[in-house]
Formats: sequence, C-alpha cells, structure tokens
Amino acid sequence: MIIVTALYRFTRFDDPAALRGPLLAVCAAHQVRGTLLLAPEGINGTIAGTRAGIDAVLAHIRTLPGCAAIEWKESPADTAPFGRMKVRLKREIVTMGQPQVDPAARTGAYIAPADWNALIRAPDVAVIDTRNDYEVGIGSFAGAVNPGICTFRDFPAWWRAHADEYAGKRIAMFCTGGIRCEKSTNFLIGEGVREVFHLQGGILKYLEETPREQSLWQGACFVFDQRVSVTHGLAAGNHALCHACRRPLAPADRLRPEYEEGARCHQCADTYSEARREGFRERHRQMRGR
Repeated sequence: MIIVTALYRFTRFDDPAALRGPLLAVCAAHQVRGTLLLAPEGINGTIAGTRAGIDAVLAHIRTLPGCAAIEWKESPADTAPFGRMKVRLKREIVTMGQPQVDPAARTGAYIAPADWNALIRAPDVAVIDTRNDYEVGIGSFAGAVNPGICTFRDFPAWWRAHADEYAGKRIAMFCTGGIRCEKSTNFLIGEGVREVFHLQGGILKYLEETPREQSLWQGACFVFDQRVSVTHGLAAGNHALCHACRRPLAPADRLRPEYEEGARCHQCADTYSEARREGFRERHRQMRGR
C-alpha cells in the first residue's frame, strides 16, 4: 500500500537552500516521491511512498529547525500518485503576498473536527472557505461563503472589500489541510477581527474522522495529486484533471462536447491558442506512450 502524506510547518529557516540536498537525498534513498517546498517561513508539501519510506522522511524533517512538532496527514492509495520527487525553494510555502503575516507568532483558535459542526451551526458565525474557486466548485461545507478567488494571493483584497459584511460575526475558516488557514487567520487578526477560528487539520482531517451521517460536508475535496479528489473516509473521488487548465472534472464534464482528453475542457475551451492546444495534445500523446 502507498501512503500519501500531506505536511507543513511554519518555522524560521535561515538558509533553506542548505536543507534541500539532504532532504532530496533521504527521499531518493527511500523511493519517496512528490513535492516539498522550502522557504524562509518553513516547509510544505505532499509526498507518497511505503510506510517505511514515509517514516524515514518524516524522521529527517523532524530534525530540521523548529520541525519537531510538524503537522502531517495520511491517506492510503492503491498506486503511486507522483512520478518523481521535487524539493523546491520558494519565497513562501503558501503564497499570500502579505509580508506582515506571521503564522508562527499567532493564529486563530483551532477547532477539532468533532467540534466543528457545532461551531459552524451557530447563528453568529460566518463560515469562510479560503480555497480557490475551482476547488470550492466540487465541494464545500453547507452554507459556507465562497470568496470566488483565483489564487490565495487574492484573499486579502477580497476580505478588505467585504469585511463590513461580517462585522460583529465570529469567523470560522477552513481549507484543505490547514495551512492556508494558518495565514488567513493571522491576517484577519491583524485586520482587527477579534474572534477567528479554523478547522484543525483542515477538510482532510474532518473527512477522515467525521462519520458520513454526521457530516456537513457536501461533494468532494480537491487534492493536489493524481487522485484529484477524495470523499468521506478519504476514499478516492470520481474526478479527473484537465491536463490543460489543471482543473477538476466530474464524470459529466468529461461527456461535454468541449472536452478533449489531455487538451481541453469546458472551463478552458476558449482560453488557449491553437498552437498551445497542439502542445497539450503532443504532451498527452507522449504520456500515453510511456
């Protein structure tokens, strides 16, 4: 069985580049694949491998500065969801573009999955989905606000444009695995919001721990690997990925006349030039030929 592991930690790395080689080496030695991001603010990513391989990589990461208590979440997969291992150096491990935001200093209050339903049912709570619009499109919590953002970098501007609508409300925020909420809750605190909460472990932990009959989640949760989506119990969903625009597609979307496997879908049919489209087709032919 393959173990898929999503992890992150906000901590101070004085020299992220010096950490890259040893981290890549331990992943290669244990045939662990995926993508890890290193930045001055910490580490983030998703990897997959055997139980022994994942344990070895996590043991190495825990030796990095400030990473002894690193957060991670696991789910099983029948096949390896990644083809290779990448360790990339970035300015931020999740891009918000707000230099003053520091999740290592303070975040909103963590709410365990078992307590989440009671919080978001409260009439004085506004529930905000901090993910990108295409992620929200395949599933979210009932009644949650969709900011309609294209990237996480857009969230601060959205909040500042709509903050008055939530005056006097308690704010409950959620995202896939928890990392975006570390930044978004710190941002809201800096904007003067007094009561800010976020779902501990994110949607993935909620879907793992909450029985379907008690769940307030509707639809599937987009994930950044070849599974594309997961549902309750972290079972693989039925979505595929458009290899042109990288957005999720439900089975019905793949029956639409705009869909061409590997080249386009209804969400990007009018987006790319024909030359670019032919490049997508060639890439798809090469992938099928492997």
